[in-house]
Amino acid sequence: MAEQDYDYDLFVIGAGSGGVRASRIASSHGARVAVAEEFRVGGTCVIRGCVPKKLLVYGSHFAEELQDAANYGWTVEGMRFDWPTLRDAVNKDVDRLNAAYTSTLENNKVERFLERAEITGPHSVRLADSGREITAKVILIATGAWPVTPDFEGAEHCITSNEVFHLPELPKKVVIAGAGYIAMEFAGIFNALGSHVTVVNRSETLLRGYDEALRDRLLQITMARGIEYKFNCPFEKVVKREDGCLEAYLKNQPDPLVADVILVATGRRPKVDGLGLENAGVELGERGEIKVDAFNRTTCDSIYAVGDVTDRVQLTPIAIREGHAFADRVFGGKDVSISYDCIPSAVFSQPPLAAVGLTEGQARNQYGAVKVYSSDFRPMKNIFGHRPERGLYKMVVDANTDRVLGIHMIGPEAPEILQAAAIAVKAGLTKAAFDDTVALHPSMAEELVLLK
Repeated sequence: MAEQDYDYDLFVIGAGSGGVRASRIASSHGARVAVAEEFRVGGTCVIRGCVPKKLLVYGSHFAEELQDAANYGWTVEGMRFDWPTLRDAVNKDVDRLNAAYTSTLENNKVERFLERAEITGPHSVRLADSGREITAKVILIATGAWPVTPDFEGAEHCITSNEVFHLPELPKKVVIAGAGYIAMEFAGIFNALGSHVTVVNRSETLLRGYDEALRDRLLQITMARGIEYKFNCPFEKVVKREDGCLEAYLKNQPDPLVADVILVATGRRPKVDGLGLENAGVELGERGEIKVDAFNRTTCDSIYAVGDVTDRVQLTPIAIREGHAFADRVFGGKDVSISYDCIPSAVFSQPPLAAVGLTEGQARNQYGAVKVYSSDFRPMKNIFGHRPERGLYKMVVDANTDRVLGIHMIGPEAPEILQAAAIAVKAGLTKAAFDDTVALHPSMAEELVLLK
């Protein structure tokens, strides 16, 4: 088929962060672009992920702020929290963002099909609702990932992070399955808003991949705040009682946990179901991810994939960068590539964690001789709050070159502080460069240049 005979130069399946960016950039290079999205434009992060979740985090912080206000001289009477008000405000902002992302596609002359698309060949797709067949020179898969629901009896009574933003009322008791970042973030939200929270994990490790010192500190602080933990306790079954409450039966526990809501947050898997990948010879990896090369090309030369569906790095900024680089390379003729080193990440738990680079354990395995500098301090804000919670900043340094290999932080506003510090780690700066920088006093961030 001649190039001009294709309906589009690029057809994108999935209008999330990666798909929208790729569509916009490809169109700016003169490509004829269309995108199919079966739910809402914006993707997981904007519609049912990090953005609405962060708004819930902000909302839950007011519980702590209002409690501390009296110690700062404020009189606050009649304090009362209303879940529907916060829930509806968050979902209203999701509507705004959905409209904004839709406008981005419209303004960049990207045609939208609000229905599911299935690949029927290396250059063709079929739209599920209309049955229309469409051809394209290049197809990009950007369908993201989907929550994993474990296979146990009664799992249908549980919810995932997709549904948690639409709860009719604030639950009095919440059981959360899993101890990854999604689990820990919602545990903090519900705990702060007054729910009794129990985190149930099938292993004894929370936040796998983060530095052990930070994980231990978060565990200590959240337990002091009232969150309960059940480690090494896989779910056996969930039973819904006549009164609507749920009973969670766990291995190694004699009695069930009773809850109003059970939130399953045990991970996410690439969303490849029903894509018709087999029709174009697109192969999957061991984890069900779409296999791609360094340039995001699949095992079919005309089909690419970016973002969480490749399960390379499940972070929104990575999907955006991959989508941008793909469009620049394929339609803009630019020789660009993505670096996956020193990617900063954060967990918006309460208090939050943030990290970039290697943990202490990883650094010792790779470099052998390392130096570890740290600051264990009480944030000034907590003094009037009468909370003994302490922040912890940790820097891992190559003992031979003085280069900073990793920075790990837990404490108020840690993610906001780490973003700037991540530039230094990415740039390969040394501990001496931090030492030579004058402290910004009084601040928590100054601890980064005072580490001992």
